[in-house]
Amino acid sequence: MAIFRQYIAPLLVVIIFFIALVATSARIFLPADMAAPAPVENGIGLIMPSSILIPTSLASF
Repeated sequence: MAIFRQYIAPLLVVIIFFIALVATSARIFLPADMAAPAPVENGIGLIMPSSILIPTSLASF
């Protein structure tokens, strides 16, 4: 168990860190229009919390 704790677990953490670093750094090499964040549209598909209706029979706990 000590071998896993001293060698294997830290190696897995470092490997996962470098995979995440490469994935997030890949934006540098994308074309300019693809590197921008995705647009957010207000419309179909978004549910606002105020538009959720709770039946009155369930509202009184």
